[in-house]
Amino acid sequence: MNHSTPRQHWISTLAHSQPAELAARWQQLQLQPDYQLIRPAEIGLTRLQARMGGSGNRFIAGDVTVTRAVVQLSNGTCGYSYVIGRDKAHAERCALIDALLQQPEHAPLLQENLIQPLLAAQQARRDKRAREIASSKVDFFTLVRGDNA
Repeated sequence: MNHSTPRQHWISTLAHSQPAELAARWQQLQLQPDYQLIRPAEIGLTRLQARMGGSGNRFIAGDVTVTRAVVQLSNGTCGYSYVIGRDKAHAERCALIDALLQQPEHAPLLQENLIQPLLAAQQARRDKRAREIASSKVDFFTLVRGDNA
């Protein structure tokens, strides 16, 4: 059961997007929004937690580099982003798109030309990876020998 909001969905899609793909799609839209940086993109480190079997005890899986940014449109709407890695331009672009997606006049255009294609590309990458993993799957079985008694 997934209880995520539409905003959580698009923020996740942006955060998991390939920087070059997002940049190319963004440039095609030729939008020039007026915004200011509230928190310029900055790089930090965060700790990843996981659970044994997905539901067991928590453990620290490791550390990961993240870049975060906050922008504010001229009308006061803020956009946020946290992306894995050290790409400041990608983090700022994601934050800007988050802010614009909150605007009714920009949301349909961005959903159709950014979010949906990015989501489709992410799903295609997941499917390809799943096929690669499935092709290397080995089924182990045990032969039952006759009774040696």
